[in-house]
Amino acid sequence: MQSSTQIDPGGRAGVRTWLGLAVLVMPALLLFMMLTILFLAIPQLAADLKPSSTQTLWIVDIYGFLMAGLLVTMGTLGDRIGHRRLLVAGAAVFAVVSVIAANTSDPGLMIVWRAVLGIAAATQMPATLGLIFATFTDARQRGIAVGVWSGAISVGTGLGPVIGGALLETFSWRAAFLVGVPVMVIVAIGAPLLLPDHRNPAAGRPDLFSVALSLATLLPIVYGVKELAKDGGLAAAVVSIGLGLAFGAWFVVRQLRLPEPLLDVRLFANRTVSGALGVFLLSATALGGIYLLFTQYLQLVEGLSPLRAGLWVLPGAALLVVVSTLSPVLVRRVRPGHLIAAGLVVQVIGYLMLTQVGAVGGLPLLVAGFMVLYPAVAPSMALTTNMVVGSVPPQKAGAASGLATTCSDLGISLGIALIGSLGVAVYRAQTDGTLPANLPPEAASAGRDSLGGAVSAAQGLPADLGAALLVPAREAFTSGLNVAAVISAAIAAVAAILAAVRLRHVPPTGQPATTAEQPAA
Repeated sequence: MQSSTQIDPGGRAGVRTWLGLAVLVMPALLLFMMLTILFLAIPQLAADLKPSSTQTLWIVDIYGFLMAGLLVTMGTLGDRIGHRRLLVAGAAVFAVVSVIAANTSDPGLMIVWRAVLGIAAATQMPATLGLIFATFTDARQRGIAVGVWSGAISVGTGLGPVIGGALLETFSWRAAFLVGVPVMVIVAIGAPLLLPDHRNPAAGRPDLFSVALSLATLLPIVYGVKELAKDGGLAAAVVSIGLGLAFGAWFVVRQLRLPEPLLDVRLFANRTVSGALGVFLLSATALGGIYLLFTQYLQLVEGLSPLRAGLWVLPGAALLVVVSTLSPVLVRRVRPGHLIAAGLVVQVIGYLMLTQVGAVGGLPLLVAGFMVLYPAVAPSMALTTNMVVGSVPPQKAGAASGLATTCSDLGISLGIALIGSLGVAVYRAQTDGTLPANLPPEAASAGRDSLGGAVSAAQGLPADLGAALLVPAREAFTSGLNVAAVISAAIAAVAAILAAVRLRHVPPTGQPATTAEQPAA
C-alpha cells in the first residue's frame, strides 16, 4: 500500500490520523444530509419548477437510489485505483454538479443532476470507511473511529431538514445544493494531505455487466412502485416490478458464478450479516417515507415557515445523536439484538402515535410521535456496521462494510418511494370528488395531484375558494400520513421480531463470542 501518511501496523493513531478522520467524517455527514435536505425545500422547489408529484418523488429519492446502487461497485473500484483518489474525484464532481443543480430550472434536468450527485456520493462513502479501516490499525481506536463515522451519518440524516429550513428562511431552495460545495472543497484539498493512498493490489476489475444488472433490478422496481400511485398505472407497475425482479434473479445467479463477484451474496449465509442488514433495511425503510411526510405536514398542513419546521425536527434529531452515542456503550452489557429490538418496539409506538394525527390541531401529537420514533432508529444505525464487519473474515471486511452502507441509504430511499407513493395514492383517492366543483381546471388538476399543488393553486384563487380547496386537500394528505404510519409500524414490528430472533446469538461487545457462528468463508 502506497501512503502519504505513516501508519504503524497494530499501533495507536496519532494526531494526523485523527485529523484525517475529521476529513472522512465530513463527506459522511454531508452525503447523508443530502438525502433529507430537500424535504423542507420541496414546497419552494415545487412552486418554482412546477414538477408533477411523481417528478417530485424522483427529485427527492433518485439521489439515494443511485448512491445505494453503486456503493459496492465504487468500493471495488476504490480497491483497484485507490480509495483516496476516488474520494477526491467524487468530491470534485459533487461540488461542480451542486453548482449546476442550484442553477437548474427544469424538473427533468433536476432529476438528472440529482442522479449525478448520487453517483458522486457513491464514490465517496465506501472510500471513507475503507480509509478508516486502513488508517486505524488499533482495534479499540478503530471502533471509536467507526462509531464517530456512524454518528456522522445519523447527524447528517437528522440535520438535513434543519439546515435546509435555516437556509430557506434567508435564501431560496437553491442554497440547499450550494451548502455542500465548501465541504467538498475541503475534502478534496485535505484528503491528499492527511490520508494514505490505500488500495488493494489484488483487487479485480469491476464487472460492469453486474453493475448494469444491479441498476436494472433497482430502478424498474422503484418506477413500478411509483406507477402504483397513478390512476390506471397498475399494468405498467406490475410489468416494471416483474422486470426488476427478473433482473435481480439474473444478478444473483451471475454473482454466484463469478470468481470475483461484484456483490458477494454468499455473505448473506452468515446469520449475523443477513440478520443485521435485514433489520437495518426494514428500519430505514419504515423511517424514510414518514420522515418526508412529516416535514411536508409541518409546512403544507400547519403552514409553518421552513425555519420553524426545521426547528420542530431538531428535538428528535438531538435525541437521535444522544441515543447513537449511548448505543455503543450500552451494547457492552446488553446483547445488540436485544437493544436493536427494543428500539424498534419504541419506533412502533411512535408510528402508532402518528396514526392519530389530525389535519387540524395535530402538531403536538405529530412532533411527540416523531420524537419517540426517530431516536429509536439509532441502535440499528449505530451498531450494524461493526456487527456486520466483525462477523466476516478480514479479507471480506470491505464488501461487508459496503453492504452496511448500502442498506442505510437504500432503506431511506425505498421508504420515500414505497411509503411516499402510498401517501400520494391515498391523497389522490380521497381528493377525487371532494374538491370544490367550481375550481378552474388548472387549479383542480394541481389540487388532485398533490398537496403542494393545492397550496400553490390556492394562492391564485379568491380567499374563500382557496380555503375551500385547502381544507379537503389537507385532510386527504393527513389521511395519507395516517395510513403510511400504519405501514411503517408494521414494517418496524417485523424488524423487531427479526432482530430478536436472528441476532439473539450475538454477545455484548464486552463479552467473548461463546455462541457466535463462524465467519463466512
